[in-house]
Amino acid sequence: MGLVSGLIGLPLAPMRGVLWLAEQIQAQAEEQYYDPARIRVELDRVDEARRSGELSEEECTARENDLLQRLMVRRG
Repeated sequence: MGLVSGLIGLPLAPMRGVLWLAEQIQAQAEEQYYDPARIRVELDRVDEARRSGELSEEECTARENDLLQRLMVRRG
């Protein structure tokens, strides 16, 4: 990068830093969202809620389907 283009791009440096940080946060969030271990823990919680009567069968089925979909996206 030349001196002139470096000076012209200097005001954009903070924005590039913010964009980089946002990308890092998004990547970390997706990693946690699709983490198979976390999904299994959530499936266990849904099962526990089903057994305790905290959630209806329909609610549990819907939640399990969402979790299994996340698990399949991660593998795909």
